[in-house]
Amino acid sequence: MSAAGLRPQAWLAVLACGALFGFGLSLSTMVRPEVVLSFLRLQDFGLMLVMGGAVVVTLLAYLLAPRLLGRPLLGERFHTHVSLWNRDTLLGAALFGAGWGLSGVCPGPAIAGLGTGNTDLLWALGGIALGALLQGWRAR
Repeated sequence: MSAAGLRPQAWLAVLACGALFGFGLSLSTMVRPEVVLSFLRLQDFGLMLVMGGAVVVTLLAYLLAPRLLGRPLLGERFHTHVSLWNRDTLLGAALFGAGWGLSGVCPGPAIAGLGTGNTDLLWALGGIALGALLQGWRAR
């Protein structure tokens, strides 16, 4: 089902999840590149707790939701994604990691950071968009 074909309940769920995600990023200060860079320089481990907590919650949700619910609240079935590792996946992950490490900016926190008034993040988002555009042209 395409995004245009989502039911109103699904749109509300997407909006609520996005708002919760953005609030969590802002509360954890992950929207501030200097905080992320201090974590990546091994000077501040506060974000380790944030990411560890997110991994635990996600793992529990993926393991328990199908057993407890039987089927999703807003869908027909739970979807799975087969992980495919190849040269392009490895190269993309390395480029993403290098960009994140150099700038301290990840796409999700950058978008959430705009909501805090940090307009300097527009430069990073422009670079992210340009990289995605170049990769799209290369893939064709």
